[in-house]
Amino acid sequence: MTEEPVRGSDNGGPGDLPRVSTGSNGLDDILGGGFDPNRLYLYEGRPGTGKTTIALQFLLKGVSLGERVLYITLSETGRELDLVARRHGWSLTGVDIFELVPPETTLDPERELTVFHPAEVELSETTGLMFAEVERINPSRVVIDSLSELRLLAQSPLRYRRQVLALKHFFARRRCTVILLDDLSSSQDDLQLHSVAHGVVMLEQLAIDYGAERRRLRVIKMRGIAFRGGYHDFTIEPGGLKIYPRLVAAEHHRNFTGDFTPSGNAELDQLLGGGLERGTNALLIGAAGVGKSSVAMLYAIAAAQRGEHAVLFAFDEGRGTVEARARTLGLALDDHIESGRIRFQQIDPAELSPGEFGAIVRDSVERDNARVVIIDSLNGYLNAMPDERFLILQMHELLTYLGQQGVLTILVLAQHGMVGPMDTPLDISYLSDAVLMLRYFEAGGNVRRAMSVVKKRSGHHEHSIREFRMSSAGISLGPPLKAFSGIFAGSPQYTGTDIPETSMPDER
Repeated sequence: MTEEPVRGSDNGGPGDLPRVSTGSNGLDDILGGGFDPNRLYLYEGRPGTGKTTIALQFLLKGVSLGERVLYITLSETGRELDLVARRHGWSLTGVDIFELVPPETTLDPERELTVFHPAEVELSETTGLMFAEVERINPSRVVIDSLSELRLLAQSPLRYRRQVLALKHFFARRRCTVILLDDLSSSQDDLQLHSVAHGVVMLEQLAIDYGAERRRLRVIKMRGIAFRGGYHDFTIEPGGLKIYPRLVAAEHHRNFTGDFTPSGNAELDQLLGGGLERGTNALLIGAAGVGKSSVAMLYAIAAAQRGEHAVLFAFDEGRGTVEARARTLGLALDDHIESGRIRFQQIDPAELSPGEFGAIVRDSVERDNARVVIIDSLNGYLNAMPDERFLILQMHELLTYLGQQGVLTILVLAQHGMVGPMDTPLDISYLSDAVLMLRYFEAGGNVRRAMSVVKKRSGHHEHSIREFRMSSAGISLGPPLKAFSGIFAGSPQYTGTDIPETSMPDER
């Protein structure tokens, strides 16, 4: 997936130096093209955040371009690096590795590389060995792993800073693009190192109360480069770090016609004043089991019947359950899934980060040209977020992006409770262009369902409350419930003389 360059980037401008790829499409996207060449950059993060992996990606990108690259390691052996590479399906052929750590076995006098232990030599000797190896190989890309060893050898902040400055000036003369790795082993943030480096990227690993750990990165500093700020989620997968740049809706626009998107149910379209328009979103809100997901399903099936592509992201139900419910309503959902016109994707909120979910939605729109997107439900999406405030912000960007792409978005939100006053776990109605409220009510000893449109920004809609039923013939809407009051309050009162019989099909 590619993204438009960051606004304000000088990538490709007159007189601008060509950028150097970081080896990660996601990080290149965040930086608007990559690093400035012949500069020194810092990757910092605690152990386990992926610094070595993304550093190897940087070097392997250089190898693919025919460049000479060098990995100087003071903390890991070449064998350990080779294991990391093989786990990702990589070969380190073409990557020169210079070890400054003791081997795991007895020293072999026939070894081509001399191996030193940093604790056994002075700092000046260590840096001298680095310089000699760089001069011998003459690489264009260099990784030094890690600065914590140099910090221990320096024994004082002043001497450490001087050595880092010496590294910077040496590599500047060599026309090398250098990445320094730091595992943040010092007791406090090394801000003096930030001032020396041309750019700083911080990688983090977060442990949440339940589910897989979350990883994210942030570009703290990048001189002369307009980058996308804030936190960006990433995962470590076979093949390296997969970074999901934070979605900025203002960067994405598509021309489209805002015509009606039919639901396939004439009564529902009439209730909505003709239907829902492309580029808008609708929130279906109500108690569990009232029929929200079934109503949302109508739009996906109608889109498939028009030859369009729809995608249904299910946080709460499996594919088998959804298809079984569709069959009881006489809806051929499974046929459309098999044909590929509808894509069903199960989402596990305990394993998927919000940034990764946003990237999946973007792929559906930009790669698969999805015209209808259903998120069922926001309750499950909320569980994927560490903080409700972030869900509102990210949902705002996601809905704005989908609207600017001309996509009809259907959101499902379950309220707490079945009858009477119900609690809404998340107030997102102000972000929605249309809100359909679904309710249970009791009449004549039967549990019945009611639906009404309580909000529609884009035009006229009915203000009546209509009963709807679900049966093997599908979803049917009846006439306005004029003889009842208090339905949405959860305490309906019948004001007529007799409960009217309807010609609507019996419920399943």
